[in-house]
Amino acid sequence: MRVYRQRIRSVQSTKKITRAMELIAASRVVKARQAVNKSTPYALALTRACSAVATHSNTDHVLTTERDNPQNAGVVIFTSDRGLAGAYSVNALKKSAELVEKLTNEGKQVSPYLLGRKAIGYYRFRRREATKTWEGFSDSPTFEVAREIGERVVEDFRKGAENGGIDEVHLVYTRFQNMVVQEPVVLRLLPLEISDSDDVDGDGQADAVAPLYEFEPSPEQVLDALLPKYVTARIFNALLQSAASELAARQRAMKSATDNAEELIKTYSRLANQARQAEITQEISEIVGGASALEDAS
Repeated sequence: MRVYRQRIRSVQSTKKITRAMELIAASRVVKARQAVNKSTPYALALTRACSAVATHSNTDHVLTTERDNPQNAGVVIFTSDRGLAGAYSVNALKKSAELVEKLTNEGKQVSPYLLGRKAIGYYRFRRREATKTWEGFSDSPTFEVAREIGERVVEDFRKGAENGGIDEVHLVYTRFQNMVVQEPVVLRLLPLEISDSDDVDGDGQADAVAPLYEFEPSPEQVLDALLPKYVTARIFNALLQSAASELAARQRAMKSATDNAEELIKTYSRLANQARQAEITQEISEIVGGASALEDAS
């Protein structure tokens, strides 16, 4: 009885914690979804503008030109700073491992850029080197962080592999579809893939008619101004998508933990009642046995 009561109190304390974390995640995921909905149209329009400049001009820009025989590829991996979010970080790391294996089979070296303590711990535990790491903002990213990451990635890309930089940039993040489905995806950020319409969300939907642009003063200067903004906008959108996915995954995980705690409390309460009934039955049996023995003795 004492053991079961201790376990019930312990599970009740755990249930309070998981319930509180579930409510916190549920309240924050609403703002995260709104931020994703606000940033995605801007990132989509900016990507299409960059693509239109590169498509409708004869300008060869360093951020849109394919490198001959690329040797080093940068992979930016988005994970969480905290746990208790189900398989959110694990799925992103698995997706990145598949990408790294693919790039390695193509004869390219991989330079990892890690976002989140889970990715940093994953690489540190396996004694793998990382080019650059960032942490402390996975569930509430800011535009300043996206700008810092974008500036570092663009700087390394401009150097090229021959100067200690990279020839390609890939993003591995979790795309938020709804509260139930969050999908880890891979996006090649640089060099910019030229097309008449680019799809930021990866859902295969694009406008039927591409907008017309006028470039002033020249396509070269327009690309110089737009492409850094494009990189920052795409990284910021990936950060927001990942943050919303992390909060949704944490809400589901904590909901499942709370439900499991309730089931454990019911199980332990039933076992405690059975133990109590067994003690009562044993005491009654002892009393009846003692009374019978006294009656026989008399």
